[in-house]
Amino acid sequence: MLLTLTGGAGAVKTTLADALVSFAVEGPASVLHGDDYYFTAPGRGIWTRDEAGIPRLDVGDPRSVDIERLDADTDAALASAPVVIVDGLLARRVTPQRPCLRLDVFIDLAADLRLARKIERKCVRGGFPLEVLLQNYVEHRRAAHERHIEPLRDECDVIVDGTLSPETLAEQIWSAVAAQALNHNS
Repeated sequence: MLLTLTGGAGAVKTTLADALVSFAVEGPASVLHGDDYYFTAPGRGIWTRDEAGIPRLDVGDPRSVDIERLDADTDAALASAPVVIVDGLLARRVTPQRPCLRLDVFIDLAADLRLARKIERKCVRGGFPLEVLLQNYVEHRRAAHERHIEPLRDECDVIVDGTLSPETLAEQIWSAVAAQALNHNS
């Protein structure tokens, strides 16, 4: 079983992946985090310079994700785990070769709440400059979300409310997995 968790930055994808593992009913789950599959050096991916001249990867652009490596790692994980969870902005784009049941989940959360969570995580806890984050959001990330992330909503099987607790969301998703498995077996 492949579960993908797609949604904007700050939509609790990684937190939800952890909750799904904690409440796993289908056996042990393996988690692949989309953030681990961004290109890390200029030359691959889409890079722009910020106002200080520092090259920054455009993580909202699908071309910045090493999707071939993510697909290969997803296939390998599916060979050894009954459930593989892929979380990330563009998780819905994962296309492993190994046949499996699949449930694509879109985590819906208003833009202001996503931005507040991102500020808290990156700036308050992570020390990232707030002015750089806000400028990047206004000039690039908001439009990138609308262009690349939001259209994935229509491709997902389930849309969940990102304001709910991770435990509640995990219950909803495991129920959807059970329903899909039942439909597949009948």
